[in-house]
Amino acid sequence: MKIVVIGGGPGGYVAAIRAAQLGADVTLIEKDSLGGTCLNVGCIPTKALLESAHVYHNAKHSLDIGIEANPILHWDKVQKRRQTVIDTLVSGVNGLMKANKIKVIKGVGSFKSEKEVVIKATGEVIAFDKCIIATGSVPAKPPINGIDSPCCIDSTDVLALDKVPQSMVIVGGGVIGIEFACCYNAFGTKITIVEMADSILPTMDRELAIKLRKYLESTGIEILTGAKVEKISPSNNGGVCEVTHNNDKKKIAGEKVLVCSGRRPYTDGLDLEKSGVKVDRVIQVDNKMRTSNPNIFAIGDCNAKLMLAHAASEQGVIAVENAMGADNIYDDAVCPAGVYSFPEFAGVGITEETAKQKGIEYIVSVFPTMANGRSIIHRETIGCVKVIAGKKHKEILGVHILGESATELIAESALAMKLECTVDEIIETIHAHPTLSECLHEASLGIEKRMLHMPNKK
Repeated sequence: MKIVVIGGGPGGYVAAIRAAQLGADVTLIEKDSLGGTCLNVGCIPTKALLESAHVYHNAKHSLDIGIEANPILHWDKVQKRRQTVIDTLVSGVNGLMKANKIKVIKGVGSFKSEKEVVIKATGEVIAFDKCIIATGSVPAKPPINGIDSPCCIDSTDVLALDKVPQSMVIVGGGVIGIEFACCYNAFGTKITIVEMADSILPTMDRELAIKLRKYLESTGIEILTGAKVEKISPSNNGGVCEVTHNNDKKKIAGEKVLVCSGRRPYTDGLDLEKSGVKVDRVIQVDNKMRTSNPNIFAIGDCNAKLMLAHAASEQGVIAVENAMGADNIYDDAVCPAGVYSFPEFAGVGITEETAKQKGIEYIVSVFPTMANGRSIIHRETIGCVKVIAGKKHKEILGVHILGESATELIAESALAMKLECTVDEIIETIHAHPTLSECLHEASLGIEKRMLHMPNKK
């Protein structure tokens, strides 16, 4: 079977590998570097900068644990390391393509017909039996007067600034905005976040988002929620945002204005009208990742089902297996999400807000990290672990973690939910001491009012 994959990000390259494993003749078309947004200008470089910021912050505050240090920030070396991390991982993906005998074409692919793709630069036409569209997304540009001012940057630009700005206004308090706020705040930038919703991280658990907000504000980050940027004007020192907040008008200056109010699916230049693929703002797919053309599948951000790299990879596997005869269904009910803030924030399953909206009867238990030995040792005590369980059977409906290594710890909860565990299975699993994972154990005990290291609520 001849399979063509358009897009070499975490959805596309994983789909190509799985197709090759199943015996397909695979061609992958990528207009830029393999790895897509995630490896080149998204997840990976962002976390590389965050790691440098975290080390810098800890070094400046190491006297608390008996070590005096006077760290010096070498921005050029921070940027060099970011690029080294990218190059290492992109090289690894290239190696995987060769190892799996996948033909990689660098260029822009578009549809010539319902069964053919053409490479625009060369005119080469490639016929396929099945095609996987994995073209990802790009930063969305909100309709703000002055959005194209020189002071405005997006989530790609902010990764490679030539110096650390003295101040930055961040338009958008979602995952991307919060991560860059934490990063540059640690490097010494004065940060102001302007978020239109009434809470930062509106898709995450509200109680924990409020806790995170209070902590970020204590570090000097200014956060305005329920606020709208009306206009951005250039100034001698960067830019000025005219903001409406609580019916008041105010002006907020920043050397840089980072606009990160979401992303939009990228399908530009695909000529989808020639492919028989239905588009209604995004590429329409069913739960098997199949489009209106039964021979064409769409995965990842371009279908906008769930804009996460790991979701794209899973969709890629499902799409390819279905293309080659399987009948698998994509279900993201148990798909963890993480925010690499300081401290980290992660969740899987439903939030309390969703449970209330759906009329689900539930029990909730919260265990604070300040009662956990490892958290105290690591000076990470402002967070907590929240477990949401069904009222009748105590099945795990959702877990939300604010604290050190939350994005790593959430995997245990995701596995438990996938296996349809009740809190009893977590309780009966011995958790090593001293570890951060004991917080989940204690929170699960709390569902049964059996917490051992905190008083139980009556």
